[in-house]
This record gives sequence, C-alpha cells and structure tokens, in this order.
Amino acid sequence: MDADLPILVAGAGIAGLTAALALAARGIPVVVLERAHQLSEIGAGLQLSPNATSILRAYGVTDALGEAAVQPRRVRLMRASDLGEIAHVPLGSWAEQRWGAPYLTAHRADLQAALLECVRAEPKISLVMSAKVEGAACGSAGPSAEITGIEGPASMRARMIIAADGVWSGLRRQVDPASECRFAGRIAWRVTLNAGHRALRALAPSGRAQDVVAVLDSAFHLVAYPMGGGQEVNLVAFTAGTDDSAGWSGTRDPAPLQYCLQRSDERLAALAEPGIAWTSYPMYTVISLKRWFDPGGLVLVGDAAHAMTPFAAQGAAMAIEDAETLADALGDRPASSGRIVAWQAARRERVARVARRGALNHLAWSALGPVALARDLLLRLRPPESLAADLDWLYGWRPPAAGKVSAGSG
Repeated sequence: MDADLPILVAGAGIAGLTAALALAARGIPVVVLERAHQLSEIGAGLQLSPNATSILRAYGVTDALGEAAVQPRRVRLMRASDLGEIAHVPLGSWAEQRWGAPYLTAHRADLQAALLECVRAEPKISLVMSAKVEGAACGSAGPSAEITGIEGPASMRARMIIAADGVWSGLRRQVDPASECRFAGRIAWRVTLNAGHRALRALAPSGRAQDVVAVLDSAFHLVAYPMGGGQEVNLVAFTAGTDDSAGWSGTRDPAPLQYCLQRSDERLAALAEPGIAWTSYPMYTVISLKRWFDPGGLVLVGDAAHAMTPFAAQGAAMAIEDAETLADALGDRPASSGRIVAWQAARRERVARVARRGALNHLAWSALGPVALARDLLLRLRPPESLAADLDWLYGWRPPAAGKVSAGSG
C-alpha cells in the first residue's frame, strides 16, 4: 500500500468524523466521503461517558460543544409504578474526578456540529459531500473506492478505507458476506420537551433538567436526560414491538407506549397525552461478524461493525473508542494486517463486554414481581459510590497507548 495516499472514511457520522480527527492528529491525510448533501443527525440526544469524552477532549470537541452539553449531577433509577427512587449513581464533578473526564449529555446534532467545526479546522482532512461509496476494490496494491454522486473519477485509490457508514453499512458484506442486521425486538420512542413542560414535573421538578433519570418497569423503560444547557429534556422509551417499514418514518401507532405510560404513576401518564409527538424507530443490531476488516485495506468501525442495543448507553462511545484505537494502531506507518488483527481482537473483547453489560441492565430493568423487589433492595443497600465503582472498567477505560488498563481487564 502507498503510504502517501490518504485514508478514505466512508460516512461523516460520529465514528467517521472522530476517526478523521484521530488520524489527522497522527499526521495522516484523510478524505471523508459523505453521501448526504448536508449533514443532519436523526434521533435526538446521546450520553457521552468519560471513556468517550476523554478522547473527544483531546481533539477539542468538548470545547467546541461548550454550553450545548450538560454535565448531569447523577443517574437516578426510579420505579414506574410510583416514581420512587431505587438508587442513584453520582456524576458531575465527582465523576470527572474519579474517571478523569466529564460525563456529558448533548443533542446529536450539537455533537456533530462540534466534530465538524474541529474537522474543518484541520488542514489534513477533506470533507466531500454528496459522495456515496458504493463499494471497494481490495487487493495487494491497496484499496480503491467506487464512488457515485460527485464529479470526476468514479474510483479513488487510498491507503485504507474505513467504513463508518452505520448499521445499514453498504460495505459490510465485502468484509463478511454472511453479515446481517437483526431486529432486536424492541421499539425506541423519542421526544424532546422543554424542561419546564408540565408533563416533566416529576422528572425535572425545578423546570431545569439536571439528572439522568431511568424509569424501570417490566413492560417498558424510559430514560430522560438534559440537553441544551438543561433547558431541554430528551426522552427515550423502549417497548416490545415488531419490525415494519413504517417504523423508519417515525409514524408508528403510539398506542403500545401510551398503554405502558398510562398504567404507570399518574405523573408519567401525562407523557401519553396526544399533544406529545413521540417518534419511533425499530432497534437493530449487527450480529457478530467473523471479522471487521479485509486484509486488502477495508476496515469497519462503529455501528457498521457492532451495532448494539442502547441499554448501556455506549453506542456512540464504542464508535469513538474504535476511531481512536484504530488510528493509534495505524500511527504514521503503512497499514499492517498484523496491527489490524491485534486491534480487532482488543476491540471485540471490549465491545462484547459492553454488550453483556447492556444485556444485564435490560434484564435488571425489566424484572417483575419478587425479582424486582429483590433488585430494589440490593440496590438500596449499596452506597452510590459503590455502584459507581462497578463502572470503573467502563468509564475509566483509556486507549492502551495512553498507558491505561486495556479492554477486558479490571
């Protein structure tokens, strides 16, 4: 492979833009190809734990986010039946001191805007819009991307191609022809409300959102967290559901969610009112691939490689970690299959552990009857700092090159 060629990144989402910044910081020229005419993030908000913000901070992204991000005081676990608090985990300055970086919540669009600001300030990065990578030709001489939607040649040679094109990746099958997305059996419902909205009095009583709140029930659960400097609240609820094409339009019948809310505490039932416009999205995961790379120079990162359910709130963080660790594996040297193999092994272990944590959260949050009572009792018996310590392996993680503990340890 020609080390003088740029690395091509397919996709200008969180994974792709972070990868571009990480590569450019190591002196590597990058071309980011994005099929959209302009960037816009679907969904509403996201949580950025310290394992992610420590990386973003190094590239100036958290500074660019500024007051658009919120540093919540804590995570509160509450019962849907009566909104009684089960337990809480401290965040804020306590978490920043413990894990070395802040825990932030923000709108996806604000994070993408901050990433773009940093990308556009980096001379080694070129961002090309309306450019769709249709495929990649990989061989001993290095890869080339097959591109549509831009003027000029339909093929572009590269040192490497990084597929950061999301859960519906068009390049994934070139790496693993048997790969597939799988419907996770759950529907995500989202809405963003002003923090002073009357339906939020129980979750943001002061009219300003300061906490991440997880409301637990055997039939559904709901997570609320602040955005926009605390002036807005992003709500995400999860119910059982079926896969259908209408789900992607956001026009699914909200009756299943409304039923769950109406059978909960009356203060939650206010969120079922017709004037609150929930949008819906079916949840998909990418089943375990045999590999995340083609030795000829194509590598998958983020959701393209390992889309997971959101029950550990780590989808964005895993994409950010992928980007940083892959850039470190490449450094300023020609691509080496040995380094990519080692990178894949470490990332698989880390991502698998995070996915197991998400599955455990989902199981615990969906507990019923005596099991739920036992869960609540065990959580109440543990000090908040002890619950936080259970997350040291996750939030305290740093890339191995930073001299910290690597994935799977601790």
